[in-house]
Amino acid sequence: MLNLERLRTLDALARHGSVSGAAEGLHITTSAVSQQMSKLEREVGQRLLAKNGRGVRLTDAGRLLAEHAARILSQVELAQSDLEAQRGQVAGELRVSAFPTAARGLFPVALRDLRERHPALRVRSREQEPEQGIRGVVRGDLDLAVVLDWYNKPMPLPDGLVKAHLLDDPADVAMSAGHRLAGRDEADLAEFAEDEWITWGEGEFCHEWLMFTLRSKGIEPVIGHRAAESHTQLGLAAAGLGVCIAPLLGRDPLPDGVVTVPLRQRVRRHVFVVWRADADRRPSIRAAVRALRAAGERVGAAGENPGATAASAAF
Repeated sequence: MLNLERLRTLDALARHGSVSGAAEGLHITTSAVSQQMSKLEREVGQRLLAKNGRGVRLTDAGRLLAEHAARILSQVELAQSDLEAQRGQVAGELRVSAFPTAARGLFPVALRDLRERHPALRVRSREQEPEQGIRGVVRGDLDLAVVLDWYNKPMPLPDGLVKAHLLDDPADVAMSAGHRLAGRDEADLAEFAEDEWITWGEGEFCHEWLMFTLRSKGIEPVIGHRAAESHTQLGLAAAGLGVCIAPLLGRDPLPDGVVTVPLRQRVRRHVFVVWRADADRRPSIRAAVRALRAAGERVGAAGENPGATAASAAF
């Protein structure tokens, strides 16, 4: 009889590609990964790992068993989902992630609502960029991830994931109060052709979107500064060091000295939550999606009426 936890370790090795990555994903030590794999090799009577430089790789037998392990674990997840659905109880542990502005703009309200409505549910959250969150859900490290794409650049999703729309998040351009366009009701991207841009890290989805969008308008962007955190970008803009894209979600309060101007193109991010299809019937997943949708509706209402308070925007 194959041990389920050892199969889970093998699956993590196949997904992460290294012992250290598997250990991090499973929240165990690298020595525990090695021990589990040694026991699994003895169970099946075949070598599953081979040395590959300083690391390891799966043997042919290892890859074959890893393919079966992925299917077995998916069936186990489906069985657990069905059992939870039959009990109808929102309980246990739920691991969730969100990109930084969604973690700030959605999680406080949504997670508080979950705690009040379902005290037997323990939620563990973390900030992660959209690509990392999607990989975490696919690997099974996360149950849910709040991610995004842009109106003109969709985020590709792997097979086996389900998504639910949370809100459309409008984005303006942020600049110092002394900027030449600071008093405008709206502006065109082409008017920022000579400005330095404050953007995200190289290779991040939002940075790639900005480069794609500016170049599609015939603008070769000048990158002055990079910052992962939106309020760092806004602080740099307040100092007159460049302009940046400033989505509404999670940006308030704006730092002193920052002005935002809407774009004539009406730039928007689509914010949604993803989870594995084989966990679709879990009551905890459904409860979390409802809470996130309600939080998204509140943010959307406040965005349509910028003067709305949290109380007046409640549904």
